[in-house]
Amino acid sequence: MGSSIGANIRGERERLGWSQARLAREVCRAAGVVGEPVGRQEVSRWETGKRTPREWLPFLAAALAVPVEALCAPQTPAEPPLPTLSDFLPAEDPLEPLAARAGARVGIAQVADLQQRVHGLRLADDYLAGGDLMRPALRELRRAVRLYREHSYADLTGRQLLVQIGELAQIAGWIASDAGQYAEAERIYRLGLSAATQAEDRTLAGNLAGSLAYQLSNTGRELEGLDLSRAALDGAGPDAPAKARALYFDRVAWAATKAGGTENAQHAMRALGEASEALAEDNEETEEPAYLYWVDAGELQVMESRVYTELRRPLRAVPLLREVLGKYDATHTRELALYLSWLAVAYADANEPEEAAAVAERVLSLSADVASERTAERVRVVLARLAEYADVPEVRAVLDSAA
Repeated sequence: MGSSIGANIRGERERLGWSQARLAREVCRAAGVVGEPVGRQEVSRWETGKRTPREWLPFLAAALAVPVEALCAPQTPAEPPLPTLSDFLPAEDPLEPLAARAGARVGIAQVADLQQRVHGLRLADDYLAGGDLMRPALRELRRAVRLYREHSYADLTGRQLLVQIGELAQIAGWIASDAGQYAEAERIYRLGLSAATQAEDRTLAGNLAGSLAYQLSNTGRELEGLDLSRAALDGAGPDAPAKARALYFDRVAWAATKAGGTENAQHAMRALGEASEALAEDNEETEEPAYLYWVDAGELQVMESRVYTELRRPLRAVPLLREVLGKYDATHTRELALYLSWLAVAYADANEPEEAAAVAERVLSLSADVASERTAERVRVVLARLAEYADVPEVRAVLDSAA
């Protein structure tokens, strides 16, 4: 019966559009208890069947406005439910405030200062690689978590602090992933997902989940990446900002491409179209989170061309990549090297080894001093693809230079 109760609790919570943290607060309110003896992680245990609510069941029913019998009713689903973002939260809450918080009270000024540092780190990532930014990013994240756990603050300030921790975790996770620290990046992303969920910021939660999904898709966990990218899109909801929905559709497209198979390829193409449609709805007068500043038509073209390259459709990929690269900011060395790597592979797929070699030579030159595992991996992919044309003099020269 425990699993049925858990599924029913989750279903009723999602019907109301509540987070697990919101349900925990409502249960405490219904029980008339002071403080929060029920937290987000306890609700997670109920929903996964690890624990049974028992004495909390009447208060759960009251909070959800359903009879107790509705929560206890057996379920016989025709198929397992699709994953949601709550399935990817950390098992325990790494952000739980300490019982005795001795630190000074935090005000809006400290949150604003943290917000500026987070955005500064985000802008630095446009020019520097993960290996260069790993230490400062982790230092900022640890400091922010301590600020939240060890100090006191008003409810609104606490929520804004959680949002900044979530944003910081997204860029810190991205930096760790770029440095090849995948396990650390996943831990950071999940911490950020917990912060965004507790702050009830669905758009930010979608960005964190989508970032982790992107890593999973690129590191041999393609099916997990596809599940999570879909959950990120669904969790953000149809009311998310246009740029956010475009980005999350793009990540679904990439995850479906990496998962392989004809059906997933078709899914990827549909998602690319939906990303373009979402971006077309963007209204400059609508306020959007600062972390979406880089999402534009050019970035959607890059993803579209990468999907075409991965699907071995170079006649579509090459023109798109050449158009984007023709106007790309050359100071963004890592991204330029990455995008050129896709062009090199597309040329090779188009049976143009001389062009592929010329582009590959530029990729090698740009990536030589970039402390990015992401770029290093793309160099390996390009060289492996060129090896098929080793008898072509231009290609042989590039392979010998790389060796």
